[in-house]
Amino acid sequence: MIAGLLLAAGGARRFGAQKLLAPLDGMPLVRHAALHLAQSVEDLVIVVGCEAERVRDALDGVSATVVENAEWASGIASSIRCGVDALPLDAEAVIVALGDEPRIDAAVTRAVITRWKEAQAPIVSPRYRGVRGHPALFDRRLFPELSALAGDAGARSIIERRAHDVAYVDVEAEHPVDVDTPDDLPRLRE
Repeated sequence: MIAGLLLAAGGARRFGAQKLLAPLDGMPLVRHAALHLAQSVEDLVIVVGCEAERVRDALDGVSATVVENAEWASGIASSIRCGVDALPLDAEAVIVALGDEPRIDAAVTRAVITRWKEAQAPIVSPRYRGVRGHPALFDRRLFPELSALAGDAGARSIIERRAHDVAYVDVEAEHPVDVDTPDDLPRLRE
């Protein structure tokens, strides 16, 4: 079984408010990200933190296990650990995506899963015109490494350390917009 892990716990300091709740096409950014990821996985875990109740409310009705990371302010690694701990016991792999990247194409996520099934690589990542991006897939063998992450580095450190274990899916498209500031929202609407 392939599980999805959506990281939606951050404080959005550069945005000035909880960016995951910013409206896009009539619904919050985080809901878009969750629905896109849910299309491609068999089970979905969403980690919330900053303004957890409001983000949880924005996800109402999405078929997912929503867990709260009380240590969200310590960095993204705590959210990854929290999410990995909540994965179903029969998860063979996890696709990690970000709540502030609401326009990731479900076809890219499915291509990452297909590549994993074909290559049996421990890590599969898309490359958007040569630039590594999300969502990244981690085989069950790497769950202990994901659970050992610390700080604000995220899983990138595992990908870099295990570069020889990464299989790629090359995507001929621009990297999906990552919402960091209010100025990023108009780019999503284009």
